[in-house]
Amino acid sequence: MHILIISQIFPPDIGGSSTRAYNVAKGLLLNGAKVTVVAGFPHYPNGNVPKNLRKKAFSIEYMDGFKVIRTFVPPIPAKGLANRMILFIAFLISSLFPQLIVRRVNAVFASNPQVLVIIPALVYYFMHRCPVILNVDDLWPEDPVSIGVIRSGFMKKIMKALANIAYTMADVITPISPGYVKVICNNYGVPEGKIHVVRGGVDTSRFKPASNEDNGKFTVLYSGAFSVAYDFNQVIKAAKLLEEHEDIEIVLQGAGELMDNVRRSAEKMDVKNVRIIDKVLSRGEVAELLSQADVLLLPLKDFGRPYLGISSKLYEYQAVGKPIICCAEGQPAEYVNETNSGIVVKPGDYETLAKAVLYLRENRDVAERLGEAGRRYVEENLSIDRIGADMVNLLRALAEAH
Repeated sequence: MHILIISQIFPPDIGGSSTRAYNVAKGLLLNGAKVTVVAGFPHYPNGNVPKNLRKKAFSIEYMDGFKVIRTFVPPIPAKGLANRMILFIAFLISSLFPQLIVRRVNAVFASNPQVLVIIPALVYYFMHRCPVILNVDDLWPEDPVSIGVIRSGFMKKIMKALANIAYTMADVITPISPGYVKVICNNYGVPEGKIHVVRGGVDTSRFKPASNEDNGKFTVLYSGAFSVAYDFNQVIKAAKLLEEHEDIEIVLQGAGELMDNVRRSAEKMDVKNVRIIDKVLSRGEVAELLSQADVLLLPLKDFGRPYLGISSKLYEYQAVGKPIICCAEGQPAEYVNETNSGIVVKPGDYETLAKAVLYLRENRDVAERLGEAGRRYVEENLSIDRIGADMVNLLRALAEAH
C-alpha cells in the first residue's frame, strides 16, 4: 500500500501540523505501508528557507525510511493573514509539480494547510483514482475567526465555502480531537459515519524519560510555536510572582510571530527568572530539552469558549514522563484530567499557575506519579505505531470500498 501525504509544514518546521504529518508518515511506515510526502521547503514559522533551495522548484530527500519531495514556498515568515495566504497559495501550486514523478498511490492523506489542502489532494485523486483522507488539526474557519485572525465577512464566507467543499469531497475526515466532530457535522451537514477521530500520537522511542541533570534549578518549560493560540502573559505574570524562589526558572523555547511581544513583555515586567530560547530545534533536540525539565507547560489563551482541539505537544510532554500544567478549558483540560498526567489551571489565572508550580516543586512524589501516568498512557494508547495501525486499517477498508 502506497500512501501520499500532502503537508505544507513538515519537519524541521515546528508546530502541531508538522508533528502530526510526520507521525502519520512514520506510523504508516512502521505498519508496512510505503509513504511519499509532498511538503513545502522548510520555512515555518520564520520563513528561513535554506538558500540552496530558494531557486529550485522542488527537491527530493529521504527521511527515516520514506521519501520527501520538497516544493517551492517563498522565504517569508508565517506572520499575518496576507503572508499566510501567500504561503498557502504558493504551496497549493508547487505541490502539483511532483505529480509526474509520484508513482501509483492507493490513498492521499491531505494534511495541511487546513481545508485548502483538498485542492492538490483532488488533483492527485483524479490522477490515481484513490480515496482522499482529509486531516483536521484545527477547525477552519472557526478557529481563526474566534481568535480574530479572520475578521472580514467576505473572507469568512469564502473560507466556509472552501471548508464545505473540502468536507464534502473527502472520502473520510480524520480530526485529531473528538471535540471537532459535532462542529463538522452541525456546521457542514457531514454524516458522523464519515468521520474517524485519529489522535496525533507520539514517537515514544524518541520522546522518552531521561535522568535530569542536577543544575540546582526547578525548570518549568514551554516548547513550541509562539503563536496567537497561547497566552504568554499569563506565564510571565506567574513568573513575576515566583521571583523570590531563586531555584525556579521558567524557560520558553521556540519561534513564531509572538516572540518579539513575549520578549518585550518580559523586559517590561523586569522578570529575572524567565529564559527565552529563540531557536527552532530538531525533533531530537526538543525531546532532550523536554526530558530535562521538571514541569511542562501548555498555556492556552482564553478563547471565550472551551478549547476543542488537543495539542500534539501534550502527547510529547507525557511521553517524557514529566507532569503537565495545562492552562485551558475544554478538550485539553479533560484529557489531562482523564489521564491523570498533570494539573489543570484556568486560562489567564496566573496566580493559580504560580501556586501549581510551587505545589509540584514541593511535592516531588506527586510530580513523579503524574509523569509516570502520562508516559504509561501514551505507551499503551498513542504510540505512532498504534496510530499507524489505525490509519492502515482505515485506508485498507477505504481502498476496498473505493
